[in-house]
Amino acid sequence: MIKMKTLALLPLLVLCFAAHADEREWIPYKKLVGDLRMDKYYAIPAAQRDKLNLFVTVKPANPAIKPADVVLTLVDGSERKLLTPLSPEYRMTLVPNATWLADDARIMTSLPKEEKSAAGWDITTPLPDGLSWQYATVMASVQQANGAIKTMAGMLSMFAPSVKVVVFKFASPAQLKVDSKDGSKLYTSDARHQIRLKPDAAWLKENPLVQLSQRPLEAQLDSE
Repeated sequence: MIKMKTLALLPLLVLCFAAHADEREWIPYKKLVGDLRMDKYYAIPAAQRDKLNLFVTVKPANPAIKPADVVLTLVDGSERKLLTPLSPEYRMTLVPNATWLADDARIMTSLPKEEKSAAGWDITTPLPDGLSWQYATVMASVQQANGAIKTMAGMLSMFAPSVKVVVFKFASPAQLKVDSKDGSKLYTSDARHQIRLKPDAAWLKENPLVQLSQRPLEAQLDSE
């Protein structure tokens, strides 16, 4: 998952907490935002992260626990706000809220205390409309993601892993073709209906046309 492989990238960016049938506190809101560097991410100018969608993931250690089983509620005094449901990939969007940070709000969980959950990231890149686009429109997301990760890591940037590939995920077998000045190169999806592409420096400069046989479900950034 970048997931790095969830962008479980930096050890500091993956947190394990005892996750309850009765609602109980999971983690302070400020700690989740700070430890996952979400405040630093949203402080990056929008133009420097426009090729990125950053999600927080909440993955129970128990694979029998499905996304719909995880109920997270933000509690700030008398205010309660449901943060979930999680997506089928255990993702949620978390944009730092200044009021909740200042009030030391808490995040409550529905999971039993014996169940543990890991918090991390997934990164995807927005896809242009249609079945064809210029190469750099999507593949330049790798460089942008690595710049964002280093900014978020700060003084620990030397330990931050790198995004290396864009993983195109399809609903069924698919093909992707790059039409460069040196000819066309065809990629075919694997058994999981995925095509993994590493950015090519020459193609990033040339910016050739990319054509697909079907529209991807998403394009996720990963570390390998």
